[in-house]
Formats: sequence, C-alpha cells, structure tokens
Amino acid sequence: MDVAESLEAIRQEVQGCSRCLRLVRWREASAADPPARFREEEYWARPVPGFGDPSARLLVVGLAPAAHGGNRTGRVFTGDRSGDWLIRAMYRAGFANQPLSRDRSDGLELVDAYIAAAVRCVPPDNKPIPEEKRNCLPFLVREMRALQRMRVIVALGSIAWEATLVALGENGLDVAKPKPKFGHGAEYGVGGLHLIASYHPSPQNTNTGRLSEQALDRIFFEAAELIGRSQVPER
Repeated sequence: MDVAESLEAIRQEVQGCSRCLRLVRWREASAADPPARFREEEYWARPVPGFGDPSARLLVVGLAPAAHGGNRTGRVFTGDRSGDWLIRAMYRAGFANQPLSRDRSDGLELVDAYIAAAVRCVPPDNKPIPEEKRNCLPFLVREMRALQRMRVIVALGSIAWEATLVALGENGLDVAKPKPKFGHGAEYGVGGLHLIASYHPSPQNTNTGRLSEQALDRIFFEAAELIGRSQVPER
C-alpha cells in the first residue's frame, strides 16, 4: 500500500469512529443547535480526518476540530478563525496554494504539508479528557508512519505537543525523559525529526495578543528552512 492509500485508509477509519460517547454526543449536539449564521448549513458532525500532501515533509498537529469549524465543514482548520490564521501563515511560508480555508470545495491544496489533530471530534470547552486523547492517539501514530518524508512537525498548543511526543515514542523514537516542555518557539529534535511548538491560533490567543501573525509566521518560516525549501519568504 502506497502513502496515499495508507492515508486514505486512516481517513476512512477516522470518519467511522464512534469510540468516545461523550464526543459523539457533543459533536451532534453542536450540529443540532448551530449559531444563526450557520442554520441553513448541513453539518459534517463526524470525526474529522487529516488533510494534505501525501509527500509532505511538514506535519502540523492541532488540538481538535472546532464546533462550528471543522465539525461543520468536515475539514481540519476550515471555516473558523483559527483556520484563517493558520492557513494564511502556511500560505505565506509556501505550504498552501491560497490563504483561505472556508469549505471542502474552496480549492485549498497544501504543499509539502499535512495537517492532523490530537483529537478528531470537537470536545466540550476544547478540553478532551485523557481517555479521548488515548483513543485518538493511534490515528496520529499511523499518520506519522505513513508520511515517509516527514522531517518537521509543528505542534499547535500544549495538547498537540504532548500528543506528538507520545506518538513519536509509539513509533519507536527515544523521546527524552522528562518530556521536553511546551512553550511557544520551543524546539526538540529526535530521530532525525524536528519538533517546533507554537501557541494555538485560537481566538483566545489571537484576540488577546498572546499570538501575533508575525510570531506564527516565524514558526512556519523556521519549518521551511529546516526542511530545506529553496524559497523561503523574507522575514
């Protein structure tokens, strides 16, 4: 099975997953009572699979779909403000063909990049419980294994950072103990891979100024340099 087929098999398993009853109920409840601006839309309301280039050297790991973003559109970081920030930054660094991520038919293509998440269903208050994180972890482990050209991982937020470290360990890499601490701009290398931490581009961080567009850009420019992209945007 080649990389594209492996990733498609994982996508199909993600979409059919119903292991976490609390998350099943929450994603469906979110779809049943949407805000007024989305009331005419049909929600995805299922687990949201990863998305991107099967030949990716960059893996981006987020937290989970947003209730009225990925849970509505069916594509990770699509249709919400977090996705707007992320895709603009990836576009400026050359990892996306356009700066917009509105719906699954908007023409967005990731270039040398793949986006996944620590948890594939929207959790209440964006806070998955340990059992839910454990249930989703094998999907990330298998995606890392399938992405044979992966060289750099950007983890968006502390939950993504922790899931990434655990998944690397599950893939046989000797992750340091105690595990490296999360902090914006923190970097960690293991087994020929390079892990970079960033604050999550959630409104909680972007509206308060904790994360600026320039700070997020620097994360992705650094990722581009680390994988040896020939054209890196000027800072």
